[in-house]
Amino acid sequence: MSARHLQELLGLSDEELLRVLDADPLSVLAGDLDHRPELPILLDLLAEAEDRAGAPVLRRWVRSSRALELLLARDFGAFEDALADLRERGFVLTTRGRGASPPASSQ
Repeated sequence: MSARHLQELLGLSDEELLRVLDADPLSVLAGDLDHRPELPILLDLLAEAEDRAGAPVLRRWVRSSRALELLLARDFGAFEDALADLRERGFVLTTRGRGASPPASSQ
């Protein structure tokens, strides 16, 4: 089932999957999402990233970037842009917590 693949690929909870697909649990379980374009489009968008980076990296990227927020808001255009950034820049984590030094400046 492709909804299950999307859920496993991105590490989505059941609730998150339902929100992303704007579907009810019975439709997902029965595989009655053929009339919805979101699922095949998302899987197509993620196919290259899955091949290049692998599912574990995608799951971490979804949780450490704005990707999950974009998916839950169903802002698929912005999600596609975020995937393009991932493809171009790679998986980059930046944290600036307490005690973190500011970026070096070139003077």
